[in-house]
Amino acid sequence: MAPDHGSFGLGALICALMLICPTASIRPISDAHRSAALELFVPVDGLFPRFVCGAVFPDKLSWQWQISNMFFGCSLEETYHALRTFLILGVGETSEINRATCPVVLEKLKSPSSSPKGFYDALRVNSILGCQIGSETLEDVASQLRDLIKGADSLMDFYYSVIGLLHVKICDKTTNLSWYLNHFVIFLGQGVSAVLSDAQGVFHSIKALSQSDGRWRFDSNNAESSTYAAGIALEALAGVVSLADGEVDQSKIGIVKHDIVKLFDSIKSYDDGTLYFHEKHIDGSEYEGPLATTASVVRGVASFAAVVSGKLNIPGDKIFGIAKFLLTIGVPGISKDFFNQIDSLSYIENNRISIPLILSLPSTVLSLTTKDQLKVEVTTVFGSAAPPLTVNLVQTSTSEVKNTPTVENQELQFDQENNIHYLDIVPLKIDIGKYTLKFEISLHDPENLNIYATGGRMQYLVFLTGYVKVDKPQIGVLDTDGESSASLVKLDFSKLDKVSLVANHLQKMRLSFQLVTPLGHTFKPHQVYIKLRHESKVEHIFQLESSARQYKIQLDFLALLEQIYYLSGRYEIELAIGDAAMENSFLHILGHIDLTLPDPPEKVSRPPPQSVDRYSRFGPKQEILHIFRTPEKRPPKELSFTFLGFTLLPLGGFLIGLLTLGVNLKGFPSSSFPALSSILFHAGIAATLLLYGLFWLKFDLFTTLKLLGLLGVFLVFTGHRTLSYLASTSTKTKTN
Repeated sequence: MAPDHGSFGLGALICALMLICPTASIRPISDAHRSAALELFVPVDGLFPRFVCGAVFPDKLSWQWQISNMFFGCSLEETYHALRTFLILGVGETSEINRATCPVVLEKLKSPSSSPKGFYDALRVNSILGCQIGSETLEDVASQLRDLIKGADSLMDFYYSVIGLLHVKICDKTTNLSWYLNHFVIFLGQGVSAVLSDAQGVFHSIKALSQSDGRWRFDSNNAESSTYAAGIALEALAGVVSLADGEVDQSKIGIVKHDIVKLFDSIKSYDDGTLYFHEKHIDGSEYEGPLATTASVVRGVASFAAVVSGKLNIPGDKIFGIAKFLLTIGVPGISKDFFNQIDSLSYIENNRISIPLILSLPSTVLSLTTKDQLKVEVTTVFGSAAPPLTVNLVQTSTSEVKNTPTVENQELQFDQENNIHYLDIVPLKIDIGKYTLKFEISLHDPENLNIYATGGRMQYLVFLTGYVKVDKPQIGVLDTDGESSASLVKLDFSKLDKVSLVANHLQKMRLSFQLVTPLGHTFKPHQVYIKLRHESKVEHIFQLESSARQYKIQLDFLALLEQIYYLSGRYEIELAIGDAAMENSFLHILGHIDLTLPDPPEKVSRPPPQSVDRYSRFGPKQEILHIFRTPEKRPPKELSFTFLGFTLLPLGGFLIGLLTLGVNLKGFPSSSFPALSSILFHAGIAATLLLYGLFWLKFDLFTTLKLLGLLGVFLVFTGHRTLSYLASTSTKTKTN
């Protein structure tokens, strides 16, 4: 019988959430990342400031430039992170950013006091925005950077200067380089000399900071090596190779390739094959977490692989494990972490070593009721289509049957229109429950094995759900000898009928039923219990045990007297069954039982005080009934109109008096400005009278007072001008 779905058990819901959440598979970059990028990188007047550094502002510069200059050393890095992220994800509008940021970039490049990092930040931003920078400025910057490279004595000085010079090389004042993404490409004919004449020496100076384990030191005075620094060094070496006026010694490049292999030997791993680089804390330096360290290594290795001949000897499974680490992070909530994730994944997407193919499941919860298909997507980390391949379901196993696969070697069909591999699960005769699915990817073209990494055998946790039938449910009251005093009542969950039982402390209540899956197997849910709720709101919960394909419980009220506090009266009976694989988990009221129990002894414990809902005071209050006073009897309508006529008589008398006295407008000002003041003054008086009328007809007191205050100020000003004119005119008349 199908249980009532009107009420779901809270425990069953929590159970389902706890069990389903950890099964989520890794997913490629999606629209969630694009939305997060627009939320994390929000420009202020076209700029991306982080904190105030302080600056002295020229008087003639616009306030936008002054604000941007305040964030000179700070905002350009954040701006590059935002622009680079927008560029990779294909979101955001850069026109306003271009107008606000290009003056900052230009001023930074022209500043004689700019540091290597200042040039580095400005040139990186310019490589995306394509600001209009003159050739003379770029030539001057290139000359300064070459001088800085000659005097560099630390890894960061080499890095900022070399990468800055590389960006000078790719800059052209007529070209928008927004397409410049991942690779160090040698551009010819740019019109700006950005060549390293002593590339061999610079390469050797950077290589001298390396260690035997593949890590690098930040400077020669620091004995501590760093994995994060290794990524910085490899990116700098890639820049040196790109800027060299000739070919760099291949033996030195071979040594660096060997160092990279050593570096990957120190990679950390999780049990599921996820790989990452970890940075140990170095005294006196800022600690970089696993995400920043891994991103640094990915950028360095991919950049170096892009400019040297041959292929690096790095297994594809390691690149796949790093990609898996970067994707399992989800959507970072910090802008710098978000940039490191997206930027490093963009290098992985286009690297020359091995491109990972991500197998993901759009849904890890499949319903047997609606005959859901098992769907699998295989894409790159950014969701690009994979080459022709086959997905095989190698094995399906469940924890309920140890080491016994239920399904083996099933090839998934391919939907070319939707780019999805699918498999119908209903014909496989798989019952509801939690399963571990193991997949393998087979590439059709053997040449693609050298280009793509499939990750070997991958496993995912999947839930198959369906309706569970409650079969042979019975409830009744038994005597102490175990014989029924009345026949057991059969329950029907599809109906609203409730049972009504009566028992005393010498009897027992019995409940039994079976749970059957869609394939007819016995089902063991995560939670099965009954709840007895006394009319005083005291509750008692009892767990049901499974025995011989049946769930049953027998409550001996004599043994439970102290547990139920000797409380006689009516108890409501509730049955709760819940599991993540059940589509019909429920909390069903079976009925009630009236218990007659003996009086409690003197020292027996009393029921605990029931907690008061602290939010109950916010609930609906009792309706207040108020009887209003009966309105007074009003006078007849004729009498009211007669009284209105008497109230208008003084107005008529006033008008007649004006005519009798010969009142005229000869004293009205004739000059333009006094006449205007007089007209406005009289209009203000008329508006005040109109406001009084509106007060009686429509406005409330507060609205009337606010408008009257404004009219009062207006009347004072215009009235003063009018009366001043009349007074001066009267004085002149008397004088004459």
